[in-house]
Amino acid sequence: MELPVAEVWRTYRGRADCENRIKELKADFGLDAFNLRDFWATESALGFAMLAYNLMSLFRQSVMRARVQHTLSTLHGLVLSIGGAWKTNSKTDEPKRLMLSIPRKHRAWFTSMWANASGPPDIMTTKNL
Repeated sequence: MELPVAEVWRTYRGRADCENRIKELKADFGLDAFNLRDFWATESALGFAMLAYNLMSLFRQSVMRARVQHTLSTLHGLVLSIGGAWKTNSKTDEPKRLMLSIPRKHRAWFTSMWANASGPPDIMTTKNL
């Protein structure tokens, strides 16, 4: 190519994170080995996997709001696979409460993370980049 260095950088800047996303889709969402016998079944499986990826991406943006984009396996351990039990008080008319088994040292972080979900995420503009 006979382009200036800055122009080459602008051209390829948009693809900088593509390989990381492809690697994540293969590792966390099983997109490297899900071929089925029928073309339309494979197409449907791909659609569901991409929907799951987009939902997790939206969860990262609107709830986690962290600079680090955790993978699905990390999110599974941090947020999604938390044990809990419903607590009822038969002596009073209190509604059922969900008691989560979060270690004491992580409770403040967990509470603040879900407090982030109360509003839409900040839209990043080119000025913020």
